[in-house]
Amino acid sequence: MGTTATVLVGLVAALHVYFLVLEMFLWQRGPGRALSGFDADMARATAPLAANQGLYNGFLAAGLVWGLTADEPVGFPVRVFFLVCVVIAGLYGGFTANRRILVAQAAPGALALAAVLVAG
Repeated sequence: MGTTATVLVGLVAALHVYFLVLEMFLWQRGPGRALSGFDADMARATAPLAANQGLYNGFLAAGLVWGLTADEPVGFPVRVFFLVCVVIAGLYGGFTANRRILVAQAAPGALALAAVLVAG
């Protein structure tokens, strides 16, 4: 796999670890409330939902790390699968929850996916 593809997949994985931390541990604090725009009461009420989202983001990050560290021929299809999952989740979130998700999740995932496919 090419250097560009490796770096982009690693960045997408790191981004999803950040999402995990933000949604699972910082949702009711400044960073989470700034992202959501929720007041303290709404942040508290939605914290279990955000934590669930964070857990799923952690699974995406773990899958991408697996794809980066797995020997071929396993690594390539694992990277492709998890990047497709990232893009689909980003598109769904962007169209149903907040358009910013298209830029924050779908676009980086799509760029990394394109790099992985080109690198073969």
